[in-house]
Amino acid sequence: MKICIVGASGKLGTYMIRHALERGHEVVGVCRPESVPKLAEFEGRITVIPGRTDDRDVIRRAVAGCDGVLTVLVPWGMAHYASGTAQAVLDHAEPDARLVFSCGWHITRDGKDVYSRRLRWFVKVFGWLGRVVRAVDLDDQVEACRRIFASDRNWTVVRGSDLEEGESQGLPVWSQHVGDPILASNRTRRVDFALFMVSALERDELIHEAPAIVGRETESARRHTPTA
Repeated sequence: MKICIVGASGKLGTYMIRHALERGHEVVGVCRPESVPKLAEFEGRITVIPGRTDDRDVIRRAVAGCDGVLTVLVPWGMAHYASGTAQAVLDHAEPDARLVFSCGWHITRDGKDVYSRRLRWFVKVFGWLGRVVRAVDLDDQVEACRRIFASDRNWTVVRGSDLEEGESQGLPVWSQHVGDPILASNRTRRVDFALFMVSALERDELIHEAPAIVGRETESARRHTPTA
């Protein structure tokens, strides 16, 4: 499979590159020009297209001929970066391509998610501070997801929990809605978040789903995952 990774130079992106190469995928990576050196370890193994991820021409060239696109949505700045990136991918990816997006917090798809008071408080305060210093626009990430959810493309939005480094615990478990007891631990290894993203390319049951994930070996996952 030929896949494009949009936001390839970040921690999540580099983990996705490694997982994709291990599976024999051909990889095209998009990252800002100043971040290209971060991909030096993959020189000769992937194709790198420098440019902003919301640059429609950059995305058009990068996704051409790709069977799947993995996109890291980030809410940085106040210039509609996340929604611009999402829209470019939706508009230019091949008609039957599998599109998998990462979302850094639990944006709801159908209004059935149940959020803790702590999370609601964090989003409110962090979102306000981000707007004040003009560094983060959480509302734009909401808009990006709204556009994806409204699309008839073959999309999946992977909703992350708190990320941590460490050895892989295996493929995370997931639920359709925040508030499910299986998600209570709210921690996932970053390497496993990337694993879920890459595996979603070949999981048809995740098309038009927004899975909220948690690490397989966390307490809540062990307690609530059904045993065979």
